[in-house]
Amino acid sequence: MNEALNNRINDVYRRIAEACQRVGRQKADVKLVAVSKGINAEQLKEAISTGLSVFGENRVQDFLKKYDVIDKQVEWHFIGHLQRNKARYLAGKVSMIHSLDSMSLAATLNRLSDIQGYAWQVLVQVNVSGEATKFGLAPSELPDFLDEIREMKGLKVCGLMTIAPYCEDPEEVRPVFRRLRELKEDMMQKKPWLDLRHLSMGMSNDFEVAVEEGATLVRIGSALFGS
Repeated sequence: MNEALNNRINDVYRRIAEACQRVGRQKADVKLVAVSKGINAEQLKEAISTGLSVFGENRVQDFLKKYDVIDKQVEWHFIGHLQRNKARYLAGKVSMIHSLDSMSLAATLNRLSDIQGYAWQVLVQVNVSGEATKFGLAPSELPDFLDEIREMKGLKVCGLMTIAPYCEDPEEVRPVFRRLRELKEDMMQKKPWLDLRHLSMGMSNDFEVAVEEGATLVRIGSALFGS
């Protein structure tokens, strides 16, 4: 076992636990999604040997290469921007898609569900910060979007996702995480048919603040595997 990797994993878990403790949450309510985009299959196997079991990939092609050589007991999440013409390659292979960001993608996934015979677990990506370089719905678009996809039986909307701007001081992005949590709470109050149990937010530089603001899924790469 790579001792340095094991130490980094333990450090991340410790920081998650401490962030939970600061706000009265249970550490079991936060799932670590290890972002494996920068490591190869052999490094991934080593990471699995340390006990990591949930991995996130950003690119379909890279995911497929690893999926074919990794134990199928691993739980895979797709966390990057998903092009409609590549969605079919994820069918039956990923537990959750974090990046539903358009009606066209929703329709594609719903159609694939009819073919595959199961519902996709998805998170709706919201561009809370409004950065032009980021994908996702504007917060104002979220209510109508949720209404429009309500009848798509091939989608199980489990929560919301956002990517905060990079800041040296993670406190600067606390309002982004807080806003996503407020959106979740507002949508569940106004649309009682929703079950938005997850908030996917927080990465290596800001995950502690995200946990304090309610994250249930944190996407950690460099803090585990190095930059």
